[in-house]
Amino acid sequence: MQADFHYYATYCAAFLAGYSHEESLTISYSAQLVDWCSRTFLSKLKAPLSAATTQLQLELMDANTDPIGLHDITRIWSSFHFLPRDLHAERKKCSKRYRNKYRLICGPNGDLAAETVELAKGKSLQAVGVAMHVIADTWAHQNFAGTPSLVINNTNQYFYEILPDGDHKIQFRHSASVPDDIEHRIYTCSLFQSSENSIMNLGHGRAGHLPDYSFIRYKYLPAWGDYEEIIKDNPSDYYYAFCQLIFAMQYLRGERSAFETEKYAWETASPYEESIRRILETRQLDSSGDWAEFARLLSGQDVPDFDKNRYEQEYIQADKEAKDDTFLGRFFLAALAQKSMVTNRIFLSGSMLAGFSVDFANKGFRGIRDFRRLVKQSERK
Repeated sequence: MQADFHYYATYCAAFLAGYSHEESLTISYSAQLVDWCSRTFLSKLKAPLSAATTQLQLELMDANTDPIGLHDITRIWSSFHFLPRDLHAERKKCSKRYRNKYRLICGPNGDLAAETVELAKGKSLQAVGVAMHVIADTWAHQNFAGTPSLVINNTNQYFYEILPDGDHKIQFRHSASVPDDIEHRIYTCSLFQSSENSIMNLGHGRAGHLPDYSFIRYKYLPAWGDYEEIIKDNPSDYYYAFCQLIFAMQYLRGERSAFETEKYAWETASPYEESIRRILETRQLDSSGDWAEFARLLSGQDVPDFDKNRYEQEYIQADKEAKDDTFLGRFFLAALAQKSMVTNRIFLSGSMLAGFSVDFANKGFRGIRDFRRLVKQSERK
């Protein structure tokens, strides 16, 4: 997903869930910051590098794909953008190595989605925003895995957009500097690389930005599915995602007694369904303007443009002991907690794809010093 959904649509979902304008801004800002919080960003702030929630293209180009490098990539992308649906999924007649990668395939309504929401319960609004980013991406990025893998994430050239007048062939190119051409159905995707662990085979790179556009319905052939046809209906999936965000945030606010997977706030969204579906169905590369207009209709107030530098000075100027209580400090704590939880669950499933992990709640602190913040935070409660 892009800023149009992670920032503007998340604001709308938060407001409909009962949060105030200011609270909704904090949640939506935090949800969008997940796509910007790279090590480059953290280094500038002298913040904990382990709180990285994404990797810039230049960082990925320089990333090692040895076991240590792959652990780092998988921890980031599986924790925040490609949350695994089922870490115990079975696959017949395959190696353990393949099965571990297969189990990282992203999808909505898995056990980790429920744990992600529960992890934000009683925490900061920044933690709510991080969780909402993760949950939203389970819908957009389903069928791809947050680890470099040719045998899982590769596709072939069989891509067709499904339109009322029939199926239309999608063409791919590899020029990242040229915008996608909706009218002629020409999109950018990653270069084919035969190396299993090439960065080009991370996530949905081989499908370009198609998973990130709310308007598109398409069919394609995934490698993990033995190149059998899958149909992806983004407008429907995005509406499910929107209603699930509302449901989750109503739970986090205390309006619902429990968060359950496959439960959606249909009744809350119903008065606005026509407007929401119109935004989702409109063929455009960026629907931020439409979502911003809808946000103004809901709250009567403007949602300012996202500015990733907005809270930098507060963090930089804060004393060392007070940094965790700044806007960004609370975001970093939420990011560390989410990454720790997902990494631990992958490790407990018997996979080393995200590296070694310790359950902090049961074992105390061991390992990367940045995560001491989680222990100190729990000790203050």
